[in-house]
Amino acid sequence: MAIQDLKYHEITEKIIGCAMKVHRYFSLGFPEIVYKRALIIELEKIGLKFRQEVEKDMFYEGNCIYKRRLDLTSEDVVLVELKALKEVDRTEHNQILNYLRVFRPEVGLLLNFGAPSLQFKRLINSLK
Repeated sequence: MAIQDLKYHEITEKIIGCAMKVHRYFSLGFPEIVYKRALIIELEKIGLKFRQEVEKDMFYEGNCIYKRRLDLTSEDVVLVELKALKEVDRTEHNQILNYLRVFRPEVGLLLNFGAPSLQFKRLINSLK
């Protein structure tokens, strides 16, 4: 499958490009909030619509049982989860997969700024 065939590839390409710029500037070793704030500046510069710290309700059998804040959402279709970890493991992948299942964004993007090179993983909500 070619990149242009991926759902919302234009949005995810722009986000990844901005994240790479931030990672090149700071490299690794800072807390997640540093990368997030710098990424927001880059997203604003290119005019990409996004929301940060979006609070979402979690339901079980029709009852709201918890509220969760999502790092970033873009254009209301892409969820962006940021990490600043030496190594991303299955826990972080499971987290974003669960967010896709529970909150129903169409695409998820996991960005890790804590490695020598920016790590990113693009995930599709198969329930959509």
